Amino acid sequence: MDKIFIKSFVHGWRLICASWLALLFITPWVGAVENPGKLPDDLTTLSIEDLMKIEIPSVYGASKHEQKVTEAPSSVSIVTAEEIKKYGYRTLADILRSIRSFYITYDRNYSYVGVRGFNRPGDYNTRILLLIDGHRINDNVYDSIFVGTESILDVDLIERVEIVRGPSSSIYGANAFFAVINIVSKQGRNLKGLEVSGDAGSFYTYRDRLTYGDQFRNGLEALFSGTFYHSKGDQHLFFKEFDNPATHYGVFENGDEDRFHSFFSNVSFKDFKLQGAYVSRRKGIPTGSYGTDFNDPDNRTTDAHGYLDLKYEHNFDDRLDLMARVYYDDYYYHGDYVYRSVLNEDSAWGKWWGGEVKLFKTLFRNHKVTLGGEFKDNFRQDQQNYDEQPYLLRLDDKSRSNNWGVYVQDEFSILKNLILNAGVRHDQYSTFGGTTNPRIALIYNPFEKTSIKLLYGKAFRPPNVYELYYSDNGNSMKSNRSLKPETIQTYEIVCEQNIGKYLYATSSLFYYKIINLISQTMDPSDGLLVFNNLERVKAKGIELELGGKWPNGLGGRVSYTLTKTKNLEMVETLTNSPEHLVKFNLIYPLMKEKVFLGVEEQYTSKRKTLSGKEANAFFITNLTLFSQNVMKGLDISASVYNLFNRKYSDPGSAEHLQDLLKQDGQTFRFKLTYRF
Repeated sequence: MDKIFIKSFVHGWRLICASWLALLFITPWVGAVENPGKLPDDLTTLSIEDLMKIEIPSVYGASKHEQKVTEAPSSVSIVTAEEIKKYGYRTLADILRSIRSFYITYDRNYSYVGVRGFNRPGDYNTRILLLIDGHRINDNVYDSIFVGTESILDVDLIERVEIVRGPSSSIYGANAFFAVINIVSKQGRNLKGLEVSGDAGSFYTYRDRLTYGDQFRNGLEALFSGTFYHSKGDQHLFFKEFDNPATHYGVFENGDEDRFHSFFSNVSFKDFKLQGAYVSRRKGIPTGSYGTDFNDPDNRTTDAHGYLDLKYEHNFDDRLDLMARVYYDDYYYHGDYVYRSVLNEDSAWGKWWGGEVKLFKTLFRNHKVTLGGEFKDNFRQDQQNYDEQPYLLRLDDKSRSNNWGVYVQDEFSILKNLILNAGVRHDQYSTFGGTTNPRIALIYNPFEKTSIKLLYGKAFRPPNVYELYYSDNGNSMKSNRSLKPETIQTYEIVCEQNIGKYLYATSSLFYYKIINLISQTMDPSDGLLVFNNLERVKAKGIELELGGKWPNGLGGRVSYTLTKTKNLEMVETLTNSPEHLVKFNLIYPLMKEKVFLGVEEQYTSKRKTLSGKEANAFFITNLTLFSQNVMKGLDISASVYNLFNRKYSDPGSAEHLQDLLKQDGQTFRFKLTYRF
């Protein structure tokens, strides 16, 4: 590491030390909370719930089968349903924002996920693979994932979120570039009846949910849920870039509205499971993006996504597990954009079906082999753009494609404390041909509570049909049909250490290099946005985390991430790339098993904008008071977000006139949940 990197690390270390000391200071007087902290020496006297809190957690998303986090070939974080409630998380974006090395950018329409210093303008979250119970959520037009209010799954229906860092194309194929996020949904057994939930918050925001779930004597298990949400948003937004009489002096009124409805179901019987989900979300666009008429409330987007997934899983007696699934997805996007009082209609339709077969078998006691294959048929990938009156067709592209992949992975226990995990996958695309991507991990446990991982992985992302074919006939964008896939290679050293019964520490050194990065730029010859394979990027960084969880409900974690990114073509730091991220989370039981205080402190350092200026660094504090079983079956929570009303902004993208986009100040939410 160079001198600048070391200097930056020392600066960031000072930020984290105070938080670490705070967590360690709390630890000795855990027992002060109604004396629950002292545990018996004989763990057999503990309840199942207490044992679950202290055992080593398992993860499915790292290798497509359950394994201990300490044996996974990656650096993993897990957020549970309990934490979602006690920290007052409203969306998947809130969850990811709390995780080490992750950060969120919001352009007042969509939420974008950054990880390890990378979050490019114009990218719709294409470099992260999102799964719900193993079902791929990335759409087939933009390859995007939705993590804000546009997300397909209500966070109340999440049992846990598995965040698997690093490239995983060796087992998942495309989009598993920086990370795989696998959401494990709740089952009928988690509810055992009817549940009603409602909340209200700032900006006239309301949300209602009705869920029923149960497991029956004949083995049938079912869950059905529906959620409705509406928010007027900030009704008086000011953007100085539009501060003139022709554009309402920079004030956008009543254009930040956000509403959605979503449905989710899980039905399982014996070895079969049928899952279905649907969301439709409409959002006003108050930023005047893409040169649209400012302060026109007709500027809005609508996104809808639904799927059905039928899965069969069976465990045979000879240590053989079989999984087979077939699925169908439907995606729709529509944008209303007003240019000089002319309504422009922008649409996309995606339909696809596919299937997967996976075998998992233990061979010779020391080999755990995973073998599988996938096929996906994108039979509709259409894009259209036209002016309504007078009618002018600007784009009418109808595409289709298909791809398949085969993969194999072997976990070889060389010694009792040494595992070699190696895998490779080959993918074949009808659009550009084939690609092969390996991953290898050496996992060593020199001591009972210590795990050291040496990791290497390669991943790819093919250009999507939006990047390849979108052109609106000179309005704002043009196509580039010669785009090539981009690739990443990542090297990482991870050390995981359990400290005593309830504390753990994790540290990681990582380095990655991206070739043929697909970036959105503005062509100076015509002023139009276009995607090109322009850049090579490298980054190096370090992650540190200390956390703990005690049987009385006390828990928390503090993390620090330092990342230095560089565009090798321009020899400069990437835009929207924070050098320092610090996260502090604490759940403190105020009343045993009844009342909990959830506290979050998040620091993001300054970030470079597209104009070469900087978005200022900021601290955000979130506070949630959560009470369960106030009356039998009743949970109540109250949250304040951005408690100290910090003023901060996120960098804008090329479609924005604004270099910086103002974020919300202090907001609140009050929530009631009742189980019958």
